[in-house]
Amino acid sequence: MELRDIEYFAAVAEHSNVRRASEALGLSPPALSKSLRRLEESMKAKLVKRTPKGVELTEVGSALLAQVRRIRLTLDDVTREAADLSEGRAGHLRIGVSAARAEEVPAAYAALLKDAPNVTLAITVSDNDVMLPALRNGQLDLIVNYLTESPYEGCVKEILYDDEVVVYASANHPLARRKIVTLVDLARERWALSPVNMLPWHWLYRAFQDRGLSPPRVAVETRSVRLRLQTVASSNLLGFISIRIIRQAAPRFRLKPLPVKEVTWRRSVGVIYRDGGYLSPAAKRFIEILKLTAREISKGA
Repeated sequence: MELRDIEYFAAVAEHSNVRRASEALGLSPPALSKSLRRLEESMKAKLVKRTPKGVELTEVGSALLAQVRRIRLTLDDVTREAADLSEGRAGHLRIGVSAARAEEVPAAYAALLKDAPNVTLAITVSDNDVMLPALRNGQLDLIVNYLTESPYEGCVKEILYDDEVVVYASANHPLARRKIVTLVDLARERWALSPVNMLPWHWLYRAFQDRGLSPPRVAVETRSVRLRLQTVASSNLLGFISIRIIRQAAPRFRLKPLPVKEVTWRRSVGVIYRDGGYLSPAAKRFIEILKLTAREISKGA
């Protein structure tokens, strides 16, 4: 079994077509087909089956592709570790962060630069439905975001601090002037929320459902935190977001948390990284800085 044949097989699997894979590899289709047959003979099993549209993996082929991806991750980890050993704390750190936590990263990076002036940073701002697959595929080194109680497959999570997600409105909203706001009051309103596949929406939906109320009536749906804040601040819509974000937004927007205890959601914020994956010295130091920052956040809560 030759490593070259395994890489050629991976290209065929990823393109689902011998011709397109051969073009990507710069090989002729017959040469690529010969490589596939050679690999199948060495493994004593069929790896692909022909279809009218190209090729499909057999059960053995799918198992081999999963191993190939793991090997690639390991080789990437080894390559990055070797570079880090030769460069000290220099290197490139790839971080995923939710929009709700994005304002915390620049301060932590500034602190990291004092220890490691040559470290560069690539920041992906998204949500866990996008960032977790990228982390598992080796495209991210770590994620800073809210954590769920259930484990993340193949990942380690470390809690940094606890946060509260609350209902909020414009300071001019009629409910903002009340000392007591009930869920029945909220059920009459319309909302600006994150998409329905995100956890905050589902948590709010269950809170209404458990009390026999109709689900929140969503007028605006967007991943953008800033757009939700602006929309709520300039309308009579309600929102559901971190109390810390509301406080951070205070200089720009007149927003007010509503006193509704039934829908105050306490969540943990933390760091997620691959279990057994390589963490560079810069990444480890960055996590240490985040933990130090978290202690300050907890004191000021």
